[in-house]
Amino acid sequence: MKITKLDQMFEVLKSSKKKRLVAAYANDEHSISAVSMAIDLELVEGTLVGDEKEIEKVCAEHGIDIKKFNIVHEPDEMKAALKAVELINNGEGNLLMKGLVSTDKYMRAILDKEKGLMSKGAVLSHVTVMENPNYHKLLIVGDVAILPAPELPEKIAIINYLIHTAKSLGIEKPKVAIIAASELVSVKMPACIDAAILSKMADRGQIKGGYVDGPLALDVAIDMESAEIKKVGGNVAGDADCLLFPNIESGNVFYKANTKLAGGEQGAIVVGARVPAVLSSRGDSTKTKLYSIALAALTAR
Repeated sequence: MKITKLDQMFEVLKSSKKKRLVAAYANDEHSISAVSMAIDLELVEGTLVGDEKEIEKVCAEHGIDIKKFNIVHEPDEMKAALKAVELINNGEGNLLMKGLVSTDKYMRAILDKEKGLMSKGAVLSHVTVMENPNYHKLLIVGDVAILPAPELPEKIAIINYLIHTAKSLGIEKPKVAIIAASELVSVKMPACIDAAILSKMADRGQIKGGYVDGPLALDVAIDMESAEIKKVGGNVAGDADCLLFPNIESGNVFYKANTKLAGGEQGAIVVGARVPAVLSSRGDSTKTKLYSIALAALTAR
């Protein structure tokens, strides 16, 4: 099934074998409620790692049935993050989620050289799936949150993550647009040079699984009329599934414009570790939290 709306992820997961989510230091209502709703929607099974007494207290205060969770008692914040990662490594979970643990400790547990979730040479990145009311399908974009200025090898990794995510959403051969300020190759703009190299690598089979084209300005990538006016052809122009941004500034601005100005919805995950990781914040809407959990469950191998 090709998923064209974020809500459709729920239907796919309901009929699939359940993956197990492990929430690190899940002592707070924000985390526990998100996992509880995901379980009620039949998206995942859930393990909460944290202070058992605090978890019991939160569940009692908010009318959440604690029996739906597997509880692993670990009252220390850093140890809870490490324990969550250990459970994943032991095969007791398929996706990770940040609870009340601080982001730096959460990432430290993932990146730990001896006991973390990173394979040698792996690149940690961030993938967002956006539903914009003004676009005819979902957009899979990266990197808007982790890599400030990805170099060529990192961009290759991001493209592969975008393609994998798109395929998890049922897109057989994703169309990846490498975004720059112009669709014309300019030696004065490093983003254009990288885009031309990446595009040619895809042509030669060095990047597989999708169509890759660039440099493409944003209008040419997502608007067929602009592509036709500018006489840019190919498989990607005007109909991109995936957008690779040249740096975090451009990606982050696009991400926030999508949500704050266009009323878009999204789900987002951290990728590159052995399992997808959810990095939600208190400011995220309930829908965003659930979409992020669903996306992690869909992409988990």
